[in-house]
Amino acid sequence: MSSLKAAFEKAVADSKNLPEKPDNMTLLKIYSLYKQATEGDVEGKRPGFTDMVGRAKYDAWAAVKGQSADEAMQAYVDLIESLK
Repeated sequence: MSSLKAAFEKAVADSKNLPEKPDNMTLLKIYSLYKQATEGDVEGKRPGFTDMVGRAKYDAWAAVKGQSADEAMQAYVDLIESLK
């Protein structure tokens, strides 16, 4: 396993034990980078305006579209490290 993958998996575990809960914009960034790293570009239709949470998640994920899995993993690791 690559060192980046190991660092990413450690950051995922660390994200569940942060000293304080990040604000919503940071949580969306964490979510979008995780999804981009593990699943690639967002697919499907954007949720309707009645699903505000789903829509925010979709938009955050779409904002990192085109980023490689390795780039998203590194950004995720860096973000979690900055929150510790």
